[in-house]
Amino acid sequence: MGRAHEVRAASMAKTAAMKSAKYAKWGKEIFQAAKAGVPDPEMNQGLKRTIERAKKDQCPADVIKRAITKAQGVASGASKEKVYEGYGSGNVAIIVECLTDNDNRTFTEVRTAFNKTGGTIGTSVSYMFNRKAQFVFEGLTEDEAMEALMMAECDFEDMTTDADGFVTIYAAPNQFEGIKAALEGANPEIEFEECSVDLIPTTYVDLDEDHEAKFKRLLSLLRELDDVSEIYHNANITEDEE
Repeated sequence: MGRAHEVRAASMAKTAAMKSAKYAKWGKEIFQAAKAGVPDPEMNQGLKRTIERAKKDQCPADVIKRAITKAQGVASGASKEKVYEGYGSGNVAIIVECLTDNDNRTFTEVRTAFNKTGGTIGTSVSYMFNRKAQFVFEGLTEDEAMEALMMAECDFEDMTTDADGFVTIYAAPNQFEGIKAALEGANPEIEFEECSVDLIPTTYVDLDEDHEAKFKRLLSLLRELDDVSEIYHNANITEDEE
């Protein structure tokens, strides 16, 4: 088919991967908003706003529905959370959070993904991460965000602005709702790149080409599993590259 076909195929694959990462981000935000309150947008204004923003970003309806269904399963006790820890290729620490109604199935699927890509499961790595509220956004300057948080009496640990103008805030998990409300109050049109409570690595690992390829394969396999709700790792690769 020639070089042109290969280039087009590679471009399509990259676009699909970027869309997948974006939809995964919205799924995470919707799930967390639903889990934080009632998993019904008519009774949970935070969830309703998150869904509206996801739709505006062309997030598919099935991604939204699946995230809410997962939260409903947790609320009803039909599903439970399981966490698996281990190392990916290149000694990358990785934590996989799952929602499952069948422990054996989920463990087998996660272990298979690790085994196929040269990883190991069952070693504790959680000490390498701290759970924090994380906000990455545009629409407010650092000074404007600082003023909004001071007015709302919200505490935070760190605030920085990158070269592209995105502001990043880290805070204790219990400050999440207050900070989110304060930022949205300062600018209802604020655009969040990240808005969640995540496990943040204390250190990062650089990978050579071979290990990076294997680790990206592990991420891809895990993201294909229905029971996987979140993946945390300390590999020094960008989201678009993943």
